Amino acid sequence: MKQVISVHFKQSGKTYYFDPAGMDIKTGDHVIVETARGTECAEVVQGVREIPDSQVVKQLKPVTRMADSVDVRRMKQNREDEKRAFKICEERIAKHKLDMKLVDVEYTLDRSKILFYFIADGRIDFRELVKDLAGVFHTRIELRQIGVRDESKMLGGIGICGQVFCCSRFLKDFQPVSIKMAKEQGLSLNPTKISGSCGRLMCCLAYEQKSYEHLNSLTPQAGSVVRTPEGEGQVLEANPISGILKVRLEGSSLAPKYYHRDEVEYLYGGKKGRKGPKPTQPAPQPPKKDEQ
Repeated sequence: MKQVISVHFKQSGKTYYFDPAGMDIKTGDHVIVETARGTECAEVVQGVREIPDSQVVKQLKPVTRMADSVDVRRMKQNREDEKRAFKICEERIAKHKLDMKLVDVEYTLDRSKILFYFIADGRIDFRELVKDLAGVFHTRIELRQIGVRDESKMLGGIGICGQVFCCSRFLKDFQPVSIKMAKEQGLSLNPTKISGSCGRLMCCLAYEQKSYEHLNSLTPQAGSVVRTPEGEGQVLEANPISGILKVRLEGSSLAPKYYHRDEVEYLYGGKKGRKGPKPTQPAPQPPKKDEQ
């Protein structure tokens, strides 16, 4: 077990773990920490607690010190100045006619560096832009190109599910998502329905993928020929979650019938599926209440 605190650098932004370094840090406090961007002032969203070692993916950086009123005031001033810097940078981008979109601006706490995040389709020669910005802000300038998924993560927003974007809320790293996942989960392949606000496939498609892969391996798919208690038939529809199959019996003019996957035996055909219990073996039933 390791002692950690959870902090964020922006309101409703992603949280990060830091080592409290033996300090008595409580929720709502402000602390000074070292990050890849430099020295930062962060707000504590959860005080000192213990978590399993498995939840810590890399060595935690220790808290440098508790923030004082000067640090907090400087942090708030930086947030205000970032808005001004954003407008100035947009004007300079237009002046230099660069094909890039500015996403966010961040000052380090000591104002030794200012970072401009942008997206662009290809490589951008922004050397003249950097010189121009350095002449305005008189500090170290860093322009960092990010992807459209990073843009959604930084700016945040509400997804079609009504929740705050997963990437802004809790996802630490982007997971690989493919159109194959949407197919296996029986989702509409309409891009507007399976794409997030970033224009890429929704990250949540990966959450239940392993469960669908397992259930699909147990369930005869559409086009499969199966043996039912009433004879052989072809699967017209399959619901891997409920396990219910819609089967048209061979040589029957009656309407298709419904069976559970445990009631049929897979024979051949279809996209996938494996042989289940023979129809002579009834599917196991849950015990009755008086037998529990």
